Amino acid sequence: MTTVAEATALASRLLVAAGLPEARAELSARCIVQADVWGIGSHGLLRLPFYLERIQAGGYPASAELRTVTDTGPLLALDGGGGLGHWQLWEAAEQAAKRCQEYGIAAVSVADSGHCGALGLYTAPGLRSGLVTLAFSNGPAVMPPWGGDVPVLSTSPIAAGLPTKPRPSIVDMATSAVARGKIAALAKSGTPVPEGWALDASGQPTTDPVAALHGMLSPLGGAKGFALAFLVEALAGAVVGPNLSSAVPDMFAPEQAGAPQRIGHLLICLDPARFGGEAAYERLATLATTVEEGGGRVPGVNRVLPDETSPDQVLTVSEQVLAELAEWGERLAA
Repeated sequence: MTTVAEATALASRLLVAAGLPEARAELSARCIVQADVWGIGSHGLLRLPFYLERIQAGGYPASAELRTVTDTGPLLALDGGGGLGHWQLWEAAEQAAKRCQEYGIAAVSVADSGHCGALGLYTAPGLRSGLVTLAFSNGPAVMPPWGGDVPVLSTSPIAAGLPTKPRPSIVDMATSAVARGKIAALAKSGTPVPEGWALDASGQPTTDPVAALHGMLSPLGGAKGFALAFLVEALAGAVVGPNLSSAVPDMFAPEQAGAPQRIGHLLICLDPARFGGEAAYERLATLATTVEEGGGRVPGVNRVLPDETSPDQVLTVSEQVLAELAEWGERLAA
């Protein structure tokens, strides 16, 4: 058990010790811990050892900078130099929100970046300003084509932040049957994978979490899920790039820790009022109400935004993860 403040301080210290500049380490730590706040432990502190390994090996160069490639005002294309994705995509999200307020629409990309954790987190800057944000990203290939047995797409995550009332809606999902981080969490605890989630390296269905982690994931919803994943890959991998998922090094393969992943991220921000005036916000509120009155739950309304999170909130983090981070602290201090 640990608090948000303690976990953030720990993650920040470790990232600084690994070589990341202090301000970027602190920002990345906040993003990492927020995933645990949201109950997405598979994208939180559990991943920190892999990030540290890659920073140390050069796979996430600690000195990487965000470089402007194209800037037209509403469109900003950035290059991340292979760096850790959390601080890079957060800065991109803040730029997207700022420019959307000026132009009504903004698109900001980060090419040649690293894994960014929970993708829905990067809708928060837009939501603070009442804006819609769409987010797309790619990663290592783990999903075969529908009917195929060779991995060609990543989990192809997609996220959206919608300024519904009384709470914003944050849609955040992998287009595979499950996020790969959940497979990693199951492998760490030795828990079998539910049937239908994964395939082994030869394309056979498996419930072995280790075989699944180094194998493939089934698409969400069959052929339609694969089509949605293909769309995400076309935007993040092909349009932004520079790597398609088939060329992205695997975070969970230690022998690839020194190879930059060169992941692509894309954020699109929209101002509802520029399309439908204040009535657009009223309709968004009504949409949320009709879902609740119909007996449902609006997606992601329980996710507190980073600036709403109490530093004293207690997190449930496995003793195994905390022990591994303690070992990293000793390793980096040596």
